[in-house]
Amino acid sequence: MKRIITLTVLSLAVLLGGCDADWGVDQHGRPVASDDLDGRWLVINYWAEWCAPCRTEVPELNRLASTRPDVAVLGVNFDELRGEQLAQAVEALGIRFRVLSEDPAERLGLERSPVLPVTYLVDTQGKVRERLVGEQSADGLLARIEQLGGAD
Repeated sequence: MKRIITLTVLSLAVLLGGCDADWGVDQHGRPVASDDLDGRWLVINYWAEWCAPCRTEVPELNRLASTRPDVAVLGVNFDELRGEQLAQAVEALGIRFRVLSEDPAERLGLERSPVLPVTYLVDTQGKVRERLVGEQSADGLLARIEQLGGAD
């Protein structure tokens, strides 16, 4: 009996220890591991299908994601869509960057924004450095990251 309890406790410790290390899954159900994001600036963009400025900034975020491997662009659906609904919304908007299925707000200490779009810049140490409200451009985001001491 002691052996079973010990194995159970060890298994739970391993599982719970790993929970902090990842960011859940993306719109395709693939794990988003912390190792993939460590050492990179994060651009975390909250969007919704009904938000016109969100739709307009998608091509800019796509461009940033495809041209700057040192910057990770992550989307978060404001309406908390999951699974197939999330995948369909991502496809409908033409989003080519990763979209998190789980909101990282608690992890990053973010309050729910009353407006969209909203974008957070997170430095290579995991510290939220900036909250940007409204439509963003790839060049504007890169300029702001550089001003904050980031990506060259």
